[in-house]
Amino acid sequence: MKKVWSIVLAASVGGIVAVGVTQFTQSQEAKSFDEKQQVAFTNYPEQSAITTLDFTVPSEKVTPAVVYIVSTIQSTGQEDLNNPFNFFNMPDPGPQQGSGSGVIISDDGYIATNNHVIEGATSVQITLNDKRSYVARVVGTDPQTDLALLKIEEDELPFIHFGNSDDVKVGQWVLAVGNPFNLTSTVTAGIVSAKGRNINLLRTRDNQFAIENFIQTDAAVNPGNSGGALVDLNGKLVGINTAIATQTGSFSGYSFAVPVNIVKKVMDDLLKYGIVQRGFLGISIQDVDARLADEKGIKKIEGVYVAGVSDEGAAKKAGIQEGDVVLKINDRAVNSSSELQQEVSGYYPGDDIKVTVRRKGEEKVFTAKLNNQNGKAEIIKAEAPKADFEVAGAKFRNTSREERMALKISHGVVVESISGGAFKSAGVEQGFVITHIDKREVHSAQEVNNLLKTKKGAVLIEGLGKDGSEKVYGLKIK
Repeated sequence: MKKVWSIVLAASVGGIVAVGVTQFTQSQEAKSFDEKQQVAFTNYPEQSAITTLDFTVPSEKVTPAVVYIVSTIQSTGQEDLNNPFNFFNMPDPGPQQGSGSGVIISDDGYIATNNHVIEGATSVQITLNDKRSYVARVVGTDPQTDLALLKIEEDELPFIHFGNSDDVKVGQWVLAVGNPFNLTSTVTAGIVSAKGRNINLLRTRDNQFAIENFIQTDAAVNPGNSGGALVDLNGKLVGINTAIATQTGSFSGYSFAVPVNIVKKVMDDLLKYGIVQRGFLGISIQDVDARLADEKGIKKIEGVYVAGVSDEGAAKKAGIQEGDVVLKINDRAVNSSSELQQEVSGYYPGDDIKVTVRRKGEEKVFTAKLNNQNGKAEIIKAEAPKADFEVAGAKFRNTSREERMALKISHGVVVESISGGAFKSAGVEQGFVITHIDKREVHSAQEVNNLLKTKKGAVLIEGLGKDGSEKVYGLKIK
């Protein structure tokens, strides 16, 4: 968490039961992260019957799989400093950095973190617990849940196994692992204070389809913990730490984590489809409390009130009406807007779900076929990704760790091919590693691409040739 904000907890919230989409694509044959997690690296026994309170085993088990993230963003000087997701505090134009945490979720280098940790970043640097460093690729992001999936090119990494957030109990012990205040590999302990918290945090950016069903804990979480792990005493992931309630900017007693069952669905969708596939029921909803029950003549305070129904939505086609009280999605009871949103978000467009409602004192069951955000009962196709970055007649790619070690550099971007333009005119060779543009360090192909697209006229390029010799080129970009 690069900067922290004040939040106000809300007792009830209205919203549209839905759940939206983002970016990038990969093969639909990709394994799910549950399948990727079948490999085990550390033989720690599970504490299925915990008789003594001991945090050492889960701490040793989890810490190697929590990473330190440094994001670099090119500030325009026009950022909204009142935005709770602006963690860079950027009054002046120029490159800025913010830090956070991430969780390795498979041995081949996939990392879960918060979207706000890497949002808008031109370079994302990952440092492992053993101090190895990598440039990460952003596979996909999901602002609706404030989650993102990253990838580094490495194998046989330690990772954290998924738990089941539905099984988490209020009062049970949990550990928060992350990098607060740049203090890497920090472990704090607390209990689960509440579940299903909707704190109206993600909707502050007009994100009407945001899903908030946070696990609330009193484990100390501070700036830099965002994207880190919340684990149980068996060392299994139960959430991704995301926010704190504070009026000071630092921990004031409560923190909030995205439940791992939401994380699993989002990560799998980003891996397989490039975007999160969400089913839309097409209703606006409101928690049932004593005041609403008195106003609407509802005898039993339970379920979720249907405040409105979309004309072409799945709910209306199924027969659900305004004024119904939703009691169950399939066989799971729902008693808050956040619970209803999470249940629906676990299904895909085209899925049939049973919705149990109470209407005028009588229970009715309807079958609804969920739509996507475009009103169709089908998976949304992600746009084909750009495989590389190209500008001024050249294509670029990130350097590997091995290349940086061989050249004895900490950063750089490879000129992968040259077809013409300013790079060819200047005589830049294919394979040249750019380390600086106009005296500014560059760390990723995206950063080089973004920088050069803003340049006009003379540009100074510094770096290393294939043989490791230092070279300088002057480009003239039209």
